[in-house]
Amino acid sequence: MPTLTFRRLFTRSRCCAVQVVVIGLLSFFMGTTAQARAPVVNLGNAAAAGDESADGLFGFLSNWKRDSNLLGSMWGLRTAMGKAGLVFALQETSEIFGNVTGGTRRGAAYDGLTVAVLQLNTQRAFGWYGGTFQVSMEQIHGRSLSDDNLQVAQTISGIEADRSTRLWEMWFDQKFLDQQALDIKIGQQSLDQEWMVSSNALVFANTMFGWPMVPSADMPGGGPAYPLSSLGVRAKYWMATPLYVQAGVFSGSPAHNVSVDAQKSNPSGTSFVLNRGVLALVEFQYVYPALGAMVSPDQADALSRVYRIGAWYDSEPFADQYWDNMHVPLASPASSGVARRHRGLFSLYAVVDQMLWHSHYDPNRTFNVFGRAMGTPQSDRAPNDFSLNFGFTFKDPLPYRQDDTLGLAMGYTHFSKALAKFDRATRFYNGSYMPSQSGETYMELMYQCQMTGWLQLQPDFQYIFNPSGGVPNTLHPDRRVKDIAVLGLRAIIAL
Repeated sequence: MPTLTFRRLFTRSRCCAVQVVVIGLLSFFMGTTAQARAPVVNLGNAAAAGDESADGLFGFLSNWKRDSNLLGSMWGLRTAMGKAGLVFALQETSEIFGNVTGGTRRGAAYDGLTVAVLQLNTQRAFGWYGGTFQVSMEQIHGRSLSDDNLQVAQTISGIEADRSTRLWEMWFDQKFLDQQALDIKIGQQSLDQEWMVSSNALVFANTMFGWPMVPSADMPGGGPAYPLSSLGVRAKYWMATPLYVQAGVFSGSPAHNVSVDAQKSNPSGTSFVLNRGVLALVEFQYVYPALGAMVSPDQADALSRVYRIGAWYDSEPFADQYWDNMHVPLASPASSGVARRHRGLFSLYAVVDQMLWHSHYDPNRTFNVFGRAMGTPQSDRAPNDFSLNFGFTFKDPLPYRQDDTLGLAMGYTHFSKALAKFDRATRFYNGSYMPSQSGETYMELMYQCQMTGWLQLQPDFQYIFNPSGGVPNTLHPDRRVKDIAVLGLRAIIAL
């Protein structure tokens, strides 16, 4: 959070205007790194990989156009593992993005993510019904265009993160009751995999279509979302068709040390935090058509939809965005530099995924809308108090392209009134150029093209309005960051 870094850099002595401006900028951008969501790894495709091991070292090339994995069965490894109840999936996401206008400077950057997932079905392995164990690793490489060039809050790519090789998730899931109505998962979990998520939004590249801006900016360390995770337990219960409820309790922070970047504090992902407070979540889901739903022969296919409403609460201490511990404005030269502390922060949210139309001749051809809103009334301790995502997806937009997706969407985040008040106080006390942060908006247009069973290519265009709510450019402190246009290309390879 901004004031956590801010107070460390302040001293009791008077600071000149330039120092205050620089400190304020550094604290904001160090404290609001957005969390993301990595592209989904398709374990089903890995489990169904054919066995080309009899065809020699390059046998996988015999079916490379139609296979769902570039390496097929991995020379028989996947086939042998499958007999023991194991599924192994490996996926590489590589992308290059460049800003042609705006930001602090123009340029391009490559970044990439390799994810390895190993899953064990306990029933197939040793006859234990309803159990699943999963462990996953990440290898993050390349540079972050958002950090290097853009100075934005809502970062342009969901895989941008510190370069590292790290443990991601490690959990055990057990199903109970008739029709597996109760599902309990325990272990190290990344919450962006199943909380507050829109399935239609996940095809987009921008970070905020995965883990939203409010928890990214407000939770300690950005919350337990890619590339981070936290220890905890989640229970999901099928109440009645089509209603579900899930609740979870997790560590209040994904890292022991909240005063530094959480990714640097826990670089290997093996720091299992249990002493950082509690993060509690609850989410109600309406899913139609639901499990067990019946459709009569003369009834038209249903327009599927998923509605979610939920809330989260983190018991960690949160720093005030304006007042210090002596009730003096933090921007004042008389401030102690130690922010006032508040106990806990909560937020409410709602998510909608709605199919608007589908073709009667091609069931894959659909037009969908999604939306997600999240906010907190506790703006005195929250850098961002509201975020919104909204968009459309058109699946199978062109003839004979059943697996392609065209999408247009937007995102918005509002910086809290307390943070804007801090900016005004900085301007008052120091006479420096410090516009009050308001809101940042972006739009994204993308086309996801399924080139082969294992390769997706995704051209992408994004435009960011009022970057970071209108803060000064770090390279030119006398003017704001200009609006930004970004072009990019993403490739997802199932290995």
